[in-house]
Amino acid sequence: MRYIIYGAGGVGGVIGAQLFQGDVEVVLIARGDHLAAIQRNGLRYETPEKPMTLPIAAVGHPNEIEFRPDDVVILTMKTQHTEAALDDLRAAAGDEIPIFCCQNGVANERMAQRRFQNVHAMMVYLPAMALEPGVVQTHASRKTGVLDASIYPTGSNDLVAEVTGALDKVNFSAVPNPTVMRFKYGKLIMNLGNAMAAVSPPGDETKEIRGLMRREAEACFQAAGIDYASPAEEKARRGDLMKSAPVAGEDRGGGSSWQSLVRGTGNIEADYLNGEIVMLGRQYGIPTPANLTLQRLANRLAAERGAPQSIPLQELLRQIDQT
Repeated sequence: MRYIIYGAGGVGGVIGAQLFQGDVEVVLIARGDHLAAIQRNGLRYETPEKPMTLPIAAVGHPNEIEFRPDDVVILTMKTQHTEAALDDLRAAAGDEIPIFCCQNGVANERMAQRRFQNVHAMMVYLPAMALEPGVVQTHASRKTGVLDASIYPTGSNDLVAEVTGALDKVNFSAVPNPTVMRFKYGKLIMNLGNAMAAVSPPGDETKEIRGLMRREAEACFQAAGIDYASPAEEKARRGDLMKSAPVAGEDRGGGSSWQSLVRGTGNIEADYLNGEIVMLGRQYGIPTPANLTLQRLANRLAAERGAPQSIPLQELLRQIDQT
């Protein structure tokens, strides 16, 4: 089986690097300076144990790949880039190629199923960073990440078992979970804090704001009849499999939304994290001022290419109160 890693940033680069080191055939799809650096020098992969440079094949577009019957695509781009990527993939590979959505949020699978027959959900717990072209880091020691999967929306099959088995062999904890979307919805609640960590420095108000966002999400899920994994279930699944460790003497700087602001990409994933809760709130008549405020501020800061963590937490609370 060949693995096409579509979106070779932090998460995709780490998955591709681990598979490549396990003698699995991998092709990365990347873009811009990151692609150029990988093609020129190989992928620089930095872990708590050691740095290495890996000569992984990389292309800039799906139409540069001669697709084969044994190909599987793992989507790892941020959700705001998924729709365009899926259109490009369908044009190049057809609509039967198996897709695994290894991404935060719960919207990617819906986008994929509109276009592809064989769509799978993959939960992702994987602390990765990609700030410099050609370089990806993981700050996870012990296991590199947790990557359970299912057919979307539910179920399992031989392909899910084969893919999770391959990932498990290269130091991920990965098993078939027929109801993995429950965990993706549970992790969505956790990821609501990504925007806050990107736009504001940590402080005493952090816990209060996280609590506001969580309560809004839980009210929306209850109204919509959405089942989700509890914090206790999530904690039990992760256990002590991963331990955060420094890379080159430095701790992980921040999560995926923070990294978008640091790189000045001009976009951020808040519409598909906080925005998912805002959408449900609008559908079911539930106020979501905390998530709406974070969605607005994260998008504004990204569009203006503002400095990360430049909005005080007190200002967040003020705007939440006025929303």
